[in-house]
Amino acid sequence: MLASLETYTSATFKADIIAGITVGVILIPQGMAYALLMGVPSIYGLYACLIPLLLYAVFGTSRQLSIGPVAVTAILVNSGVSSIATPFTEEYIQLVVFCGLLIGIFQLLLSALRMGFLVNLISQPVIAGFISAAAIIIIISQFEEALGLAIPSFEYPHDKIWYILTHISDINGITFLMCIFSIVAILLLKKWKRSFPGALFVMVITTLCTYFFDFRTHGISVIADVPSGLPSMIVPPMSFASLEALFPSVLTISFIGYVGSIGIAKSLEMKNRDHVVRPNQELFALGIGKIIGAFFQAVPSSGSYSRSAINDEAGGKTTISSLISVVMIVCSLLFLTSLFYYIPKAVLAAIILVSVLGLIDFKEAKYLMAVRRRDFIVMLITFFSTLIVGVEKGIFIGVVLSFIFLQYYSSRPHVAELVRIPDTVYYRNINRFPNAVRSEDYLIIRFDDQLYFGNAGYFKDEILGYLNKRTVMPKFLILDTTNMHDIDSTGIHVLEDIHLYLEELRIQLLISGTIGPVRDFLQRSHFMDKMGKEHYFMSITDAVTYAEKGTNHKHLHTAAIQYNTRRSFLD
Repeated sequence: MLASLETYTSATFKADIIAGITVGVILIPQGMAYALLMGVPSIYGLYACLIPLLLYAVFGTSRQLSIGPVAVTAILVNSGVSSIATPFTEEYIQLVVFCGLLIGIFQLLLSALRMGFLVNLISQPVIAGFISAAAIIIIISQFEEALGLAIPSFEYPHDKIWYILTHISDINGITFLMCIFSIVAILLLKKWKRSFPGALFVMVITTLCTYFFDFRTHGISVIADVPSGLPSMIVPPMSFASLEALFPSVLTISFIGYVGSIGIAKSLEMKNRDHVVRPNQELFALGIGKIIGAFFQAVPSSGSYSRSAINDEAGGKTTISSLISVVMIVCSLLFLTSLFYYIPKAVLAAIILVSVLGLIDFKEAKYLMAVRRRDFIVMLITFFSTLIVGVEKGIFIGVVLSFIFLQYYSSRPHVAELVRIPDTVYYRNINRFPNAVRSEDYLIIRFDDQLYFGNAGYFKDEILGYLNKRTVMPKFLILDTTNMHDIDSTGIHVLEDIHLYLEELRIQLLISGTIGPVRDFLQRSHFMDKMGKEHYFMSITDAVTYAEKGTNHKHLHTAAIQYNTRRSFLD
């Protein structure tokens, strides 16, 4: 924030005011709607727009990111905390606030340990599958308010759908029509002008209609009494039992919330190119906002894609725009809460439905199907797992499946026999250039991965397999290690075994293209000396020249065996 103020001008301030007001009028109805989705009274959604947004404006590194309640975080909190307490009860509200405190502490700890990289453990297909399924769960969760139908609590979404289908006659027609009207109106206004506060406009119109035409007597459910004033400072009730029960939810929400926030911040950074987003500082800003916010009754918040995009489109240049939004929320809490009484819950449901429809990522599914089918499978399994067994277990299944695929393909990496492309000095995979001619004197193998305990056996089997395919044994085996970026102790033992096996067959092992860290390890393990330093080469061409003519360029030989004695702690 301080860096952006160094070049701050009146024109920038004017742009920030417009953007801040625009986001503020959108944040009010969204915050209230997402609070209900989370299972707490709507006023807590406005509380979550104060301290977290204020502190992010001070400590955050993104100039356009808008912090507050979001749909995915809301459904994650509801899913985790509702298994411990009943939504909208005092105990439930206290647990939600305590959950926000724990999330903040965890994110702050990750920031202190500079472990922002851990979010990379969640792959994009897992996120896409999870968010798409979460969107459907959110949509189904809003049917009660959208249809005016009292739906019992069910563990699985399909049970709720079946109940609705068997009780269609009990739907409140006016409630349903109001929800449909709100959805259509919001979409049309959004299509007309994206920055126009359509949700707020529709909420005002339907609230006035509910008041003047007394729709409550026709079964329209309203928010009713909303406490006025700023949130008082509290100390969230804490216990080890609550911490233990909430811990899985805290981990899930911490990672998913951060992944979403940093993704939005990075996309805006690339678009505007006027600031640099620092991941660990983002963790700190998000964490400190939740920690301090919990003492002022703020429920868990995160970065919102829709509000951040609107903030950017409305001309927001710095985090001052977020401070303007905070001022609007404060004014609403002080002076406007009495006007919230007649807000129909069906309209808040419509706001949520419009917001989450875009989260169902058909485009990503189609893209993954075209470019990487195993990623599509991960997305699909994560999607159905989330729908069937729940949001937390669903994302856990997706992460585990990603690691299973990663380990499987890492244990069976690409291995290629190389041949020289005719009339060139380039060597490529023989399967791609079948017209190229093999040499009977040497066999060139390229191994495209690190050599470690997970694939060392596969590496050995592949080498032996290529040798067994030869009717006449070659005199040299040239191992191209250009793509071998690491090697561990198991890998070096297998390399030694292969070297001894080749010696028994009177085949000389030659190694080319070894990168520095691997050369260092080969020297420390003494394998470089065992094989003979004259058998290391900078390129395949040099190794082939040696195999064909028995010569080696001295200066290239020296560079090929260069190594460093300096090591890091884990090397």
